[in-house]
Amino acid sequence: MQELFIIKENDKKIITLMENGKIQEYYEEREDEKHLEGNIYIAKVKDVLPGMQAAFVDIGEEKNTFIHIKDILPKASNTTGNKNEELEKYDIRDYIKSGDNILVQVKKDATNNKGARITKFVHIVGRFAVLVFGNNFVTISQKIEDEGEKNRLIDIAEKKLKSLNIKDMGLIIRTSAQGKSNEVLEKDIEGLLEKWKDIVEQSKNISDKQVPKVIQKNETIIQKILLDLADNELEKITVDDKDIYNFVQKYLKSIENSHIKVEIVENEKLLETYDLEEQIEKLQNRKIWLKCGGFITIDTTEALTAIDVNSGKYTGKGNLEQTVLKVNKEASEEIARQLRLRDIGGIIVIDYIDMNEEESRNSVIKQLQDSLKKDRAKTQIMGFTKLDLLEMTRKHMFS
Repeated sequence: MQELFIIKENDKKIITLMENGKIQEYYEEREDEKHLEGNIYIAKVKDVLPGMQAAFVDIGEEKNTFIHIKDILPKASNTTGNKNEELEKYDIRDYIKSGDNILVQVKKDATNNKGARITKFVHIVGRFAVLVFGNNFVTISQKIEDEGEKNRLIDIAEKKLKSLNIKDMGLIIRTSAQGKSNEVLEKDIEGLLEKWKDIVEQSKNISDKQVPKVIQKNETIIQKILLDLADNELEKITVDDKDIYNFVQKYLKSIENSHIKVEIVENEKLLETYDLEEQIEKLQNRKIWLKCGGFITIDTTEALTAIDVNSGKYTGKGNLEQTVLKVNKEASEEIARQLRLRDIGGIIVIDYIDMNEEESRNSVIKQLQDSLKKDRAKTQIMGFTKLDLLEMTRKHMFS
C-alpha cells in the first residue's frame, strides 16, 4: 500500500511517500525557496556568443539565463535528439539575435555560480502525455516494455495529432498511459493543446515594453507528485493542515481523480505518530549499512555523486567472487532505493567491490536495472569504465 504524508512544519512542507511502512520518496518544499524550473517566459535575448554557440537571455531574474544551440535547433532524432548532430556546422546567429523576444522554458535552476538553463522546447505535462513544442516526434516512456502496448499508444497519439493538423508539436507518452483507453489518452492530449493555445494567446498580448514576462509558473511539488501518483498505486493521503487538505481535494478533482482517500489529522504530530522522524534522520547519513553486513557511502559534490561499496563485516561462506557478488548485488538494491529516496540527480559513479568475472559484472548491472524500475525518474546506466567504475545518470524528480 502506498500512502502520501504532507506535513506542515513552520515555513516548510514535508512530503513523504510511504510503502509498507518505509519511506520511498522524501521532499521538502520551503516557502522562501524560489524554483524557476518549468516556468515559461517571453524573454529577451541579450548577448549572442557565436564562439560558444550559446546566448544569454533575460527572463527578469537577477542573473541572465543561458541557452545553447542544441536547445534551439529542431530535434534531429526521436531517440538521441541533437546529441549526434555536428553543431559546429550551424551558426546560432541564424536562429536568434540580440534584442529578440523568444518563448522559453527553464530546464535547470540557477546555482550560486551559474544562471538558469533554458530551452525553446517548451514542455507541458499532462496525466498521460507531455506536449513538446518544436519536436515533431512521438516517443514513449522506456518503462513501458510491452511492444504491442507501445505501438498502440504511439498510434493513438500520432493519429490524434494528425487529425488536429498539429505541426511542430511532439508528444512523450508517459508510463501512466499504459492500459488506458483511446478516449482517455485523446482527451489528455486535447487538454494539453488547449493549454498550449492559451500560452500562445498570452504571449501575443505582451508588448515589447513588458518583456521579459512570466507566462506560466511551474506547479508545486505537491501538484507534481499528485499528478504523477494519481494513476499509480497511491491509496491514501494524510495531511495535518486544513488549507493543504482543501488544496489536495481541489487538485484531485481538477485532474478527475476521486479514488484516493484524503484524511486530515489535526492537533497531532504526524512525524511522531507514524514513526517518521528516525527514518528522515537517516537520510542525512553518509554511511548506509546493508543487511549482509556490508555498507555503502554516498558523497555528493556539485559535479557528481560518488557511491562506494564496502564488504564491511561480511566475510561470506563461498569463494571470494561469490562473496563479493552478494555484497554488490545487495548494494545495488540499496543504491537504487537511496537515489529515489534522496532524489539524487546528475552523474553518478559507483565504485563496486572489484569483480574478476564479466558474468558477475553483468549480474550486478541487471540487479541495478531491476531495482531502478520502481523509480519514476529517468535513469540511464552506461556500464563499467576501464577503471571498473559504474557510470549512470538520473534526472531529479523535483528541483
